[in-house]
Amino acid sequence: MPQDNGRRTPYVEGDITTELAGLMQRDLVFVMRFLGESQHLMQGHFQQFILGELSAAGITDETHPMIHAFAERHAILLRDFVFSGVSLSRQLRVEELERLTGDTMIRVDIWDQLRSHIDMAERQFRRQLPELPAMLEAWKAPSGDNP
Repeated sequence: MPQDNGRRTPYVEGDITTELAGLMQRDLVFVMRFLGESQHLMQGHFQQFILGELSAAGITDETHPMIHAFAERHAILLRDFVFSGVSLSRQLRVEELERLTGDTMIRVDIWDQLRSHIDMAERQFRRQLPELPAMLEAWKAPSGDNP
């Protein structure tokens, strides 16, 4: 935190939203995402796959009564792995999305959303500020090291 004549001054905000918007051309990509029934179908596929493979290895409901919970948990991991890989392989840059949709206001809309979410995050942090000194006790320098 900046200091002014030995007194602490609050953080002075730069225009981070505009800085991020300036990087959109290079850093912003749009990815597809599978939702709803697609997630359910993929998870069901992997649950059946896992249970089948485990059964072939001698691990069944009779030997492991909680095997369905294990299969469900691991099916979610495999589903997310597959969908993440597919999503990352099909990215669109902001200029491509603008061209495809004919919407030249996408960057402005994203700037507005960035600004709004940054403001929300900062307000949330400020609401938590009264509780932080107690939470940060473990981060303090040992008492003998303080100037």
